[in-house]
Amino acid sequence: MPGGVAGAPPIMEAPYADGAGATIAAMNIALIAHDHKKDDMVMVATEFAAFLSRCHLLATGTTGGRLQAEVGLEVERCLSGPLGGDLQIGARLAMGEVDAVIFLRDPMTPQPHEPDINALVRACDVHNVPCATNVAGARLLLRELERLNP
Repeated sequence: MPGGVAGAPPIMEAPYADGAGATIAAMNIALIAHDHKKDDMVMVATEFAAFLSRCHLLATGTTGGRLQAEVGLEVERCLSGPLGGDLQIGARLAMGEVDAVIFLRDPMTPQPHEPDINALVRACDVHNVPCATNVAGARLLLRELERLNP
């Protein structure tokens, strides 16, 4: 499985099995989107809903709420990003509990919690966790994760 800390246990097991009948651990994917990118996140999540429904999803507050309401995904919701949600996800990532991050950032709008955003992206780099920050990257990452975890 790409990313994550070697030897860290999965948070949740998937309800499906490989060809030999062994349980496959669910991917733990964090989904975050700035206000002007939330529609894009809903679009991408809808496109990959079948795959994402087999994953353990972790999201910041408003993004998670929209994914639940508009896509029908089960999402563990953290605080809103400006209230510490990015830091909560970063802490989970540092503990090996996040396998991939989709973080649709708005580069054209200043964010009051920019240090938190930079800390989360840095944590992805430090812990070698793949992080997509735009729709094209999100599609590539999710397509590959789906291929590796049918």
